[in-house]
Formats: sequence, C-alpha cells, structure tokens
Amino acid sequence: MASSLCDLLYGLEILERRGPSDTRIEGLAYDSREVGEGFLFFALPGLHTDGRSFIAQAIASGARAVIHEGELAIYDPRITYIRVPSSRFAMSPVAAAYYDHPSRALGVVGVTGTEGKSTTVYLIYQLLGLAGRKTGFFSTVMSDVGGGETPNPEHQTTPEATAVQRMLAAMRDSGCEFAVVEASSHGLSARTNRLGDVAFDVAVFMNVTHEHLEFHGSWERYRDDKANLFRALDRCGHEKRIGGKIRTIPSFGVACADDPASPYFAAATAKPTLAFSSKVDSGPADRYPGGSAFRARDVRPDATGASFFIEADGRSLSARIELPGAFNVDNCLAALAAVSGIAGIDWADLVPLLPRLKPVRGRMTRIDRGQPFEVIVDYAHTPSSFLAVFPPIRAQAQGRMLCVFGSGGERDLEKRPRQGRIAADYFDVVILADEDPRGEDPTELLEMIAAGCPEKTRGEDLFIIPDRKAAIRKAFSLAAPGDTVMLLGKGHENSIIYKAGAIPYDEIAEAEAALAELGYCG
Repeated sequence: MASSLCDLLYGLEILERRGPSDTRIEGLAYDSREVGEGFLFFALPGLHTDGRSFIAQAIASGARAVIHEGELAIYDPRITYIRVPSSRFAMSPVAAAYYDHPSRALGVVGVTGTEGKSTTVYLIYQLLGLAGRKTGFFSTVMSDVGGGETPNPEHQTTPEATAVQRMLAAMRDSGCEFAVVEASSHGLSARTNRLGDVAFDVAVFMNVTHEHLEFHGSWERYRDDKANLFRALDRCGHEKRIGGKIRTIPSFGVACADDPASPYFAAATAKPTLAFSSKVDSGPADRYPGGSAFRARDVRPDATGASFFIEADGRSLSARIELPGAFNVDNCLAALAAVSGIAGIDWADLVPLLPRLKPVRGRMTRIDRGQPFEVIVDYAHTPSSFLAVFPPIRAQAQGRMLCVFGSGGERDLEKRPRQGRIAADYFDVVILADEDPRGEDPTELLEMIAAGCPEKTRGEDLFIIPDRKAAIRKAFSLAAPGDTVMLLGKGHENSIIYKAGAIPYDEIAEAEAALAELGYCG
C-alpha cells in the first residue's frame, strides 16, 4: 500500500515543513528498527528515550519523511520533515488516512472500564460470530483480524495508532462486518490519541475505579479520558460502506447501572444509552433518557458458571453461562445489549448462545493436574478487581486460601498497600512476588504491598519472594488438601518486565510445571 504524503497530511496541523514537496509513502513506523524503504517515520517523545535520536537510523533504513516535534540539529535535503505540535497525536489521523479510514467500513464496538474490558470484548466477538456475523477484535489478551485468534505479545491494552488502523484495515479487507476494540484510558486520552480516528458506533462502559493515576494524575481525569469513547459516538457518521454496500449502523451506549459513574458516561453522548444491572437494589429501568434496560435476577453462581434470569422490555428468560465468577454475569449482559443493538438481533434469540461462550485464557482459569488442592490463575491486579474476584472464591472455599501476586512497577503507588490489605482480609497465606517491576527495586515494591497487611507474620503467613517461579512453588508446598491457591496479576501475559527488559514467562505453564515437579501430571 502506497500513499501520497500530501494526502496523508490533509487537515493536519503543521508548524513547519522542509524538504521535497511530496513523496510516495510505502509504510509507517515509530520504531526505527521497523523502518523500510519509503517509510514515514514518527519521532515520538518517550519516558526514557527521544525518538529524534533515532531519525538518522530511520533515514539510513529507508525513511523518506519524518514527523517530529521541535527543532532538529540536522536536516537531510533528500528527506521531507514535518514539524507538528505532537507527533504522537499526529500519528492517528495519518495512519487512518494511510489505511483509507478502515473503521468507516466496519460496525465498531468499543469497550472501556477498569475491569472486565478484555472479557467483554471477547464475549461480544464470540456472540457476533455465533450469530453468523464475521467479526474481528483486539484486546489485551489476543486479537483476530480476520484469520483466526492470535495472542497479544505486548502488555499494551490499546496499541499505538499505526497498529490500531492496520488491524482495522485487515479486518475490513478480510470481509469482517464488525470490529470490537478494547479501549483503554491511555488509548482514549488526547495525550496519546491512539483511538482518536476510530469511527465508533457503540460505546460500552463497565466500571471505573482507582487505577492508572500515574498517567492521568487524578481519578476525575481518568474518568474523563474514558468518557471520550462515548463522546466519539457524536463525532463520526454512522453511515458506512460495509462489504461494498452503504448501511446505517445503530449508534448507542451501553453502561453498567451498578457503577455510580454510569450517568456521567451516558451524559457524554447525545446517543441513547442502554443500562444493564445484576444488583438487586439497582433499578436501571429508565435510568437514561432514550435507553432501555437489561437486568439479571436470581443469580446463582457455581464452580463452573452461573444460572440466572434476564429481564428486558417486559420479558424474562432463563439463562446460563459457563464462565466462572458472578462478575461474568455483568460482562454477558453488556455483550448481550451491544450485540442485540448493533446487529439488530432480538436479545431473546441470543440467550441460547450464552452457554457456548468461552472464557478468556488467564481469567479465572482453573488448573487441574490431579493435585488435591485447587489452583486458579487470574489477571486481577487492582484493588477493585480483587474485591470482585475474592469474595465468591472465599465463599466456596473448603480449606485455606493462599495467593501469589505483586504489583506493576512505575505505576500507581497508592494501590499497593490497598492490595495488601484486601489480600490479607481474604487469604490465610499471602505470598508477594514479581509482577512487572520494570525499573523499580522488586523487593522495595513488594514491601509497599506488605505494609497493607501488618498483622501477617513474616515467614508464617506472609512471604516476600520476588522470584515468581519460586513463589509459586512455595505456595504449592504450603497447600494442603482442600486448599485454594490463586495466582494473580499475570493471567495471559507472556513475560515479566524488569529494568533490563522483558523475560519470557507463562503463568499457566509455570503452574503446570510446578505441579509436575510435585508428581501431579493430570
């Protein structure tokens, strides 16, 4: 795919332009190692490095044009230089133009929230597929751009704009009708603008709690950045060319009425918002002007899933999901509302498909190799996700509960003692281990978590073992028949990030290996 640079820059705020007036662009890159012949290189500012330091390397690799901020020390007369207020912000409109605005040819559902995003994205993707609608998606865990599911090798929930637009283009070109996008607060922020040029049709809000304040600065800014997903509904046209035919895609919001912030999100768009609720005392009916409500009643969770009744538009139907954790009822209600609305399918016709929905790898994944204690791997890594996951597990536990977890380095400091406090309230034994310490000292980081549970005794029911593999083995050595061991925070991820870089790591595989060492082989 090649494009005229002038066409890519149309409408972009440009402070200065040097070099050839126009050139053909053969590709986009913000990593100089990925630059090829004829590429446009984005010199992005960063926490640890400045993209301007890699311009010479990008040119040597074949870059014909550079988008950058600020003045440069050297200008190559053969190269076109475009100076902009923010090269990261500019990357989104340029990438959208390069790939011919792929989201204008797809019905696009965005899902945001502190917890539940990845699972809800995956459920919407599956439900549309089970209903016969070809759909693509991308999330923290995996993606499908038209050729089948593949793992996400990065820890980044929403990738940079070039990857976002490339994946949407692949979905469009493979014949997808819909795309489901996990929309993180980072991706929705105007500071990164990763999703700024995606034409969203449906916005789904799950919840908003204390997280990522190291980036957003305050809870209010965090909430406001997430609400950009709902504001986007009013920005784009919903008449789209899908499969060569012009179609008007329904546009609406979906919000969890059980979260106190949901009215804020509903008010961020002029489009109608559908409410959903699984709480007895909520009452989402007529919560938002122009919307309707989906409610789960008589929720009966068990070891493998939950049975409940769904009420909407005066009807009530019995439903079943094979997804462990009562919180998955909310995720399924959100998926049901989104799919029914965007695909124009009666929600009652979707209910029989719910038992066929599969869980996300690393989300409440039970590992059974014949050991006499239960092992559960989950991605929970925030205080709010702890409070969602721990109570039902505690209620069903027959013996003691043991956990292994840590906290991400160079991230929100305030949550660490809160994690320790909540873990101590629900678990008999707490083992703290590396999650992604990044540039921080691993032991100092874990000590901050331990400060939240001072009543625990070191060496008896509280252990600090940075080596995560060793921590898992310690947990299994302490587990007695009937106990429950929860491995938290890594879930699906395939590496642990240290100061020197990432090392390969698979929590599920590591747990299985540790059980095999104990003689349990399934």
